[in-house]
Amino acid sequence: MDKRKVFIFSAPSGSGKTTLVHALLKAGLPFSFSVSATSRPSRKTEKEGEDYYFVSPEEFKQKVKNDEFIEWEEVYENISYGTLKSEIERIFKSGKYPIFDVDVVGGLNLKKYFGDDALAVFVQAPSLDVLEERLRNRSTDDEASIQKRLAKSAQEMRYAPQFDLVIVNDELDKAIEETKKQIQDFLKK
Repeated sequence: MDKRKVFIFSAPSGSGKTTLVHALLKAGLPFSFSVSATSRPSRKTEKEGEDYYFVSPEEFKQKVKNDEFIEWEEVYENISYGTLKSEIERIFKSGKYPIFDVDVVGGLNLKKYFGDDALAVFVQAPSLDVLEERLRNRSTDDEASIQKRLAKSAQEMRYAPQFDLVIVNDELDKAIEETKKQIQDFLKK
């Protein structure tokens, strides 16, 4: 087992990447979820150290100064996300492959960092209308946030060709099976 291989899942908000990643984690593949750090407040259903490491904007900036991130980005004003070096070492030491659930820019930065040891997957909704419906059904954002996410999603779709694989998440079971096959092929390389 080549411990350096990593699996990166990126997508515009509402594409279903988190649902897909959680399904892959439950499928018995040798993955461990890479928990990102963020300076945004937690949502009601999110758990510290499981979904994210929640830190203040000041703590996040200090971690940047201390060179604790493989990659990081300020996604919205004072809302940053990043991949901690210590998190990846924890996963490699456990004998598993890191699986990332990150935004599009973060995914491309991770792909650049890990190179051929990474399979970078871009997950997309079948259309922007479906994406908007999914964002509204979440009931986690106000109208202004939804509009901001939709505008950003349209920009992020342009990055899809830079990923190794594009999965259209129209039917979840089909997307899971297609992704599992691609992962198994990548692990054989």
